[in-house]
Amino acid sequence: MTQIRAKLQHRLNPLHIYCRLRNLGLAHRTARVVSTCYEKIVYRLVLA
Repeated sequence: MTQIRAKLQHRLNPLHIYCRLRNLGLAHRTARVVSTCYEKIVYRLVLA
């Protein structure tokens, strides 16, 4: 079960989300805003 949690933490990490958004072609600022909002709204509630 800890391996599943570790993989989820990696995939759902805001920095990982930022990198994937950049790979999709989003501008630096847009990807940063989206990943910051994601971190504050979703990541901290789900994996805290």
